[in-house]
Amino acid sequence: MSLVTLLPFIVLIGAMFLMTRSAKRKQQQAASMRDEMQPGTGVRTIGGMYATVKEIGDDTVLLEVAPGVHAVYAKNAIGAVLSDEEYNRIVHGDSGETSDLPAVPDDASSLTESADDAAEAAPADKIDLGKKDGADDAAAPKDGKADGESDAK
Repeated sequence: MSLVTLLPFIVLIGAMFLMTRSAKRKQQQAASMRDEMQPGTGVRTIGGMYATVKEIGDDTVLLEVAPGVHAVYAKNAIGAVLSDEEYNRIVHGDSGETSDLPAVPDDASSLTESADDAAEAAPADKIDLGKKDGADDAAAPKDGKADGESDAK
C-alpha cells in the first residue's frame, strides 16, 4: 500500500484521538468544579435554576432553591459553581458598583412633553394635510363607485 491510500486513515485516527482527548479534559474540569462545591456556595443547574448548596452527599446535592425550599439533585446536574459576587449579581440583582448614568423614572410623565412645551416647539406656519378641492374631482371615479365596489347587494 502506498502512503497516499493510508493518509486518510491516519488523519481520521488523529482527529478521533484529539476529540476524545478534549472530551476527557472537559469531563475532568466538570468533575473538579463539582468537587469544589461547599455548603453555602451558589450554583446553576443544567436546567438553568440558581440555588444555594446546603449539603453534599456521595452522588447527590441538597439545594435550597428558595428560602425554606430544598430539593435533592444529582451532582451531575450541577452546570456551574458560581462565585459569591456572580451569584448575588444574578439572583439578588446586587451590582456592587455605582453607576454614573442618570436614573430612569418609573413613570413616563417626565419623558413626554407638556402642552406648553409642545406649543412653544410647534412652528407658526402649520402645514395643511387635507385634500384640495381640485384634487377631489380628478380622483373620483366616473361611475360614482369607489375602487373595488360592485353592484352586488
